[in-house]
Amino acid sequence: MLALSLAACGGSSSDSSEEANGSASNETTTVGPVKSVDLGPIEDQLAAEGKELFDVRCKTCHLLDGEHVGPALGDITERRDPAFIMNMILAPEEMVQNHPEARKLFSEYGVMMTNQNLSREEARALLEYFRQQAK
Repeated sequence: MLALSLAACGGSSSDSSEEANGSASNETTTVGPVKSVDLGPIEDQLAAEGKELFDVRCKTCHLLDGEHVGPALGDITERRDPAFIMNMILAPEEMVQNHPEARKLFSEYGVMMTNQNLSREEARALLEYFRQQAK
């Protein structure tokens, strides 16, 4: 999952200082390394990088349309806050342990999202791909 698979991250991005923008929900993200995400217009190149990551890292468990091992991700940006999505990608274990919505997903699907050890930049590329899919 999401392909929210998403965990301990490397990277040196300034995500933690970014502002939330365009969030689809009122989730307060206090769990995970990303507190907010500044979203501008969709960046096609970043979304293309996200698609490549999705195809290699996420497709085993997630589809864009329809449930598989985990929830469908094609409309994830309409259902979840950008910081929540990135934190599920970067730190799924921490999210399931400490975030009520992540615990609910774990309870519903019965499978812990695999930590793919992606960087913040890679998680941001996946988020951009999901944003592009929701258009």
